Amino acid sequence: MSNDKNTGNSVLLVIDVQESFRQRANWAATSNPDVVRNVGRLVDAQRAKGEPVVWILHSEPGSGTVFDPERGFNRPIEGLEPAAGEPVLTKTSHNAFTTTNLQQLLTQQGVHEVVISGIRTEQCCETTARVASDLGYDVTFVTDATATHPIEHRDAPAGRSLDEVLADPRTLTTDAIVARTEYALAGRFARIATTDDLTATD
Repeated sequence: MSNDKNTGNSVLLVIDVQESFRQRANWAATSNPDVVRNVGRLVDAQRAKGEPVVWILHSEPGSGTVFDPERGFNRPIEGLEPAAGEPVLTKTSHNAFTTTNLQQLLTQQGVHEVVISGIRTEQCCETTARVASDLGYDVTFVTDATATHPIEHRDAPAGRSLDEVLADPRTLTTDAIVARTEYALAGRFARIATTDDLTATD
């Protein structure tokens, strides 16, 4: 399937928009404070069309991190709530397909287009978009319904404060991350869209 037009039923994937991220210090430096509101708008529009929404949560069992289910943060961020009957899948890989039955669900529902939203832009969201494209889905990547955080240089010392990370000129800024993701996906793996594009009414 090509990535430049819609060919049928779509599914909205809400990837890792979970309380785990709000427990991290770098949440204060998120690229998109409106991510929850924009995801909510996409969810409302998708439901209004009678098309499916699938919720994905990331889990790292036994890790002791904020993604360890024992910590209790593996749930949608406050303000977002799966409706009755909407699948909630738990993944342990970066992309939403490899460690879940997502592809089976989409096949059963006759889905042709995958709409991507969530956290983090360049990690789980971008990786899911690439896999979905390789699996033959038309992919729409809604950048302003994703969010990410600054990335430290690979040689940066561990355990630095957020202020130290942000002050380091080698830190990759969120603007740079988002731009690189869009450049990598557009025309190859996905169509880039905005929340307004997908929620506009005629």
